[in-house]
Amino acid sequence: MATISLIPNRFGQATLGLLFIAAYVLLDWVSYVEPLFGLNITPWNPEFALGLLLWLKIGRRAALPWFVALELSEHLVRGLPAGPIVSAASAVLLVTGYGIVSELLRRALRSSREYGNRQMTFWLVLVVIALTLNGLAYVGLLTVAGLIPVEALADSTTRYVIGDVIGFVMTMPLLWILSSPAGRRNLMAALGNWETAGYLSLAGVLIGCMFAGWIGTGKFRHFYFLFLPIIWAAARQGVNATALIVFVIQVGITSAFRLGRIDVIPFSELQLFGAVLAIVGIFIGLTVDEQRKTANELKNSLRLAAAGEMAAALAHELNQPITALSAYGRACEHLLAHGDNPALLPDVMRKMVLEAGRVSEVVIRLREFFRTGTMQLEATDIAVIVDGVVAQFAAQCETSCVRLSVAVVPGIRIRVDRLQIELVLRNLVANAVDAVMARPPEHREIMITAVRLAGARLQVTVEDSGPGITAKAISQLFEPFVSGKSNGLGLGLALSRSIVEAHGGSIWAETGERGLLRFVLPLVDHGSEHVK
Repeated sequence: MATISLIPNRFGQATLGLLFIAAYVLLDWVSYVEPLFGLNITPWNPEFALGLLLWLKIGRRAALPWFVALELSEHLVRGLPAGPIVSAASAVLLVTGYGIVSELLRRALRSSREYGNRQMTFWLVLVVIALTLNGLAYVGLLTVAGLIPVEALADSTTRYVIGDVIGFVMTMPLLWILSSPAGRRNLMAALGNWETAGYLSLAGVLIGCMFAGWIGTGKFRHFYFLFLPIIWAAARQGVNATALIVFVIQVGITSAFRLGRIDVIPFSELQLFGAVLAIVGIFIGLTVDEQRKTANELKNSLRLAAAGEMAAALAHELNQPITALSAYGRACEHLLAHGDNPALLPDVMRKMVLEAGRVSEVVIRLREFFRTGTMQLEATDIAVIVDGVVAQFAAQCETSCVRLSVAVVPGIRIRVDRLQIELVLRNLVANAVDAVMARPPEHREIMITAVRLAGARLQVTVEDSGPGITAKAISQLFEPFVSGKSNGLGLGLALSRSIVEAHGGSIWAETGERGLLRFVLPLVDHGSEHVK
């Protein structure tokens, strides 16, 4: 059984090795442009990225197929210019050097769980240093063999290292994405987006115009136009799109050079500035991805905070119907046990069904809020909302000697999700209760008012006798994770602002000797409301 289970693995590894060798030789042939002294010293070495990817995936087992690929490339692409002995020795040296670079990067990737600008900078510096040492050894061997003049040692090493770095920067990101199922799915999804077609088409048009002589007769000064599709891709779709557009531009530049469309610009200079384009685009893409990740984490944190805040709303909303269900249930028991007025039994049961439906509606609305953030708007009297919130704090205020007063004119109707606006008001009142606790019992006061404003709007104010809010505190009051409480998350007011703004209103605080927070919401019927 053990022998049988090894056959597919060995077959799969052999197939992977053969595919790698074929792809490596093909990439070497495509990128074999402007070779120095007819050797493997070119401005772009994408085959290094392919070998690096194989090493990252299977480890040291990549050494043998990498050696074979190097030897085949020397025979098939360059015609074995260094001879069989030097060729074999240089292949061993390159596999050893590239293997050390790959192993260092593999361990760095394994020890890091984040992929951002800081990590990318570290990895890029690591690769550049390692490739520089590897290039010195490789070019030094060719110099000792008499294939490179001694006076050309520095220039040859520089060109070889730059070619490897450019191959890493412009090829590795796309290969890394294609190597994982999730990356391929994301790339396929991006290819179906009209913006992807837009920036790819723009890149193709710009390359064609520059190197067909329509813009500046192929001169170098117009190369900066290629920043446009790269920045477009990076800013809109992140680093995955950047990897795609960078590789497409690289292939376009190489193809233009092979077709003889570039005759006034050294290919090495084009490649160097192409690498600058790629690095800028990748860092922009990473920044965009980091910001989106942070925004998603913040959104999740806000929803978790909403879960805690809405738990109180859920308890309040379900308390009345559950209490009613319990009362109706006891009434049914009494009617069935004593047989008194059995005609009342259907009416009591109907009321139980209605209360059960109310419970179901509350649960469904809260579930939809947590899942999608949707609101169920309804015309509601602001007095009903205020009375419901005040009832929740009545016992706490009485125990803490807090005088909670209300000045709300009945009949002022707003179109809101009642549960969410109750959450906002409850959060403001809870903050006010905390603020007045620092005062002596006889000075603990909270006032809730609601008045009409011009423009068919309603203003709700929560004022307390606490120490007030400083100008410095106001600037950060509604920012996430900023809290004046020792046990606070700093998400209540941020969540309140999100809810109020989602209803088309606004919320703010005012400085003074007393705490003062206000929020404004539109009234139900703009045409029928008037200023009072």
